[in-house]
Amino acid sequence: MLTVERDGHVATLWLDRPEKRNAMGPGFWEGLPGVMQELGDDPEVRAVVVAGRGPAFTVGLDLVYYGAKLAAGTTGGQPAAGSGAGRRRALLADIKRMQGAISAVADCPKPVLAAVHGWCIGGGVDLITACDMRLASADAVFSVRETKQAIVADVGTHPRLPRIVGPGTVADLVFTGRDVPADEAHTMGLVDLLFEDRDALAKGAADLAARIAENSPLVVQGAKAVLRAGEGRSVADALDYVAVWNAAMLESADLQEAMQAFLEKRPPRFTGE
Repeated sequence: MLTVERDGHVATLWLDRPEKRNAMGPGFWEGLPGVMQELGDDPEVRAVVVAGRGPAFTVGLDLVYYGAKLAAGTTGGQPAAGSGAGRRRALLADIKRMQGAISAVADCPKPVLAAVHGWCIGGGVDLITACDMRLASADAVFSVRETKQAIVADVGTHPRLPRIVGPGTVADLVFTGRDVPADEAHTMGLVDLLFEDRDALAKGAADLAARIAENSPLVVQGAKAVLRAGEGRSVADALDYVAVWNAAMLESADLQEAMQAFLEKRPPRFTGE
């Protein structure tokens, strides 16, 4: 379900189940946390692109697999025998595991870019809202489809989408579950960069990730940490956080390299130290 390709300092995480339009089955939910941990820990990786093979980014939760389990009161493990409380407890544990998988993307210390083509439904929206930026081709279509399937989206969309688009737009997308074409998604701010077709998207995502990777990984990852720490804080608290971060990290080999490269009029060669 998940494969990784590396090109220099950029890793592409592929949703790799094209025959099922990358429906999110057990392999996705079980594998994603470990893959993101590996990419986050790898010092050679400075940026991550999440993309889908085949005709769609992802059609979301694998309803063929999970439909019977949802009806039985569980999504991952075996339905709990006995009381309804036991079944609900098992379902809660399954939901928390899925939430943790998506949060592993948000928690990655490296910038994560979503490159979306074709369908991005349900769990796909959960996934892309955990990314730092969202790029899309003109054929992309987005939907918080859980609403139409009698489910409250529960693994990331509701807390993260309001940080990306306005409250009225969130209400529209969540309450209707409608399909949103790429140009409208771009206008509302869900998509940051829009490309003419899938080939242009692939090139655009690779180029952007490479430009990010050219910078000091120490600084890029520090900037991501500072931005995240500032969420929900006052300006004064956020300024205190970045002041402490820079007091600890400013005197780096990368800063010395940046100054030397400027004086020598050459591109810097950053090491992340």
